[in-house]
Amino acid sequence: MPPDAKTRTKRANAAAAETKTINLALQGGGAHGAFAWGVLDRLLEDERIAFEGLSATSAGAMNAVVMAYGMTQGGREGAKKALMGFWRRVAHAGMISPLQPTWFERAQHNHSLENSPAFVMFDLVTRLYSPYQFNPLNYNPLRKVLEESVDFDMLREKSALKLFLSATNVRTGKVKIFGNDELSADAVLASACLPFMFQAVTINGEAYWDGGYMGNPAIFPLIYKCDSRDIVVVHINPIERMETPTTARDIMNRINEISFNSSLMREMRAIAFVTKMIDDGTIDDGKMKRMLIHAIEGQDFMRDLGVSSKMNADWEFLTHLRDVGRERAEHWLDDNFNALNKSTSVDLGAMYL
Repeated sequence: MPPDAKTRTKRANAAAAETKTINLALQGGGAHGAFAWGVLDRLLEDERIAFEGLSATSAGAMNAVVMAYGMTQGGREGAKKALMGFWRRVAHAGMISPLQPTWFERAQHNHSLENSPAFVMFDLVTRLYSPYQFNPLNYNPLRKVLEESVDFDMLREKSALKLFLSATNVRTGKVKIFGNDELSADAVLASACLPFMFQAVTINGEAYWDGGYMGNPAIFPLIYKCDSRDIVVVHINPIERMETPTTARDIMNRINEISFNSSLMREMRAIAFVTKMIDDGTIDDGKMKRMLIHAIEGQDFMRDLGVSSKMNADWEFLTHLRDVGRERAEHWLDDNFNALNKSTSVDLGAMYL
């Protein structure tokens, strides 16, 4: 029997005796969200793991609703199929976009769009004009992709998973969490609304921008509204970079990474503080919920990707990201599965504080 088959058989046998329930926290990051697709694809294959809640932002919100819809319709295989179908539609929509890698970048397997004349022009236009000026009809190709991928009416009525999608209220500056009863294409697009690219999404009279500004993703819904104590954060945005950015584009990208990670880091500091108080006996474990934090990330890989690659919907690139995500999830399962339901598997101080 091949090694992979032996591993699957071993895990299937273990699943009958031990199933561990986790919550997932999915970051946003444009096309880089295909990395999280790969992570989810691999986790769905492991029947030792059950899923309760998904808190997500931007591209993470898209992965979350597609996974929940597929799982509601057809279980784990349904979720895997739905995610594949969604990212294929993203790639098909990208084929008619002027934002394409040049022939040289394709030949070199360079996933950036730095040399694309259309990207250079788009980058300039978004710096000079607002989306209300350069896109007055408010066209967003992702709306059609979402509506073809998810039946939101069905998902509101019954969902196999608890969903918490983060968006930023433009008026109040506070995070808005869209729960299962509020799911819609508008809610997902609000979570993914970068204000320099798209007009604010209005829902019930309130305007929303990308959730990354206030929750990328928000952790507190998983603490207060889910029973499982285990939260697996799927990181898209690098927390740390070794070199100081020097170009205007790289500086803006680093500013966005820092701001989009800031809310997550604040929540992790609070979790670390409460955990220490429990460990020190300052507060009773029964009065405060001890959370167990885990992380699947590819910072070493993500740091090497240019900011323009977040807009590269080329199928070769998306599947490459998926394969890297699957690989990282595989390693994480091998190294950390036993920690689930028992202990935190990341050094919160080293990673977030």
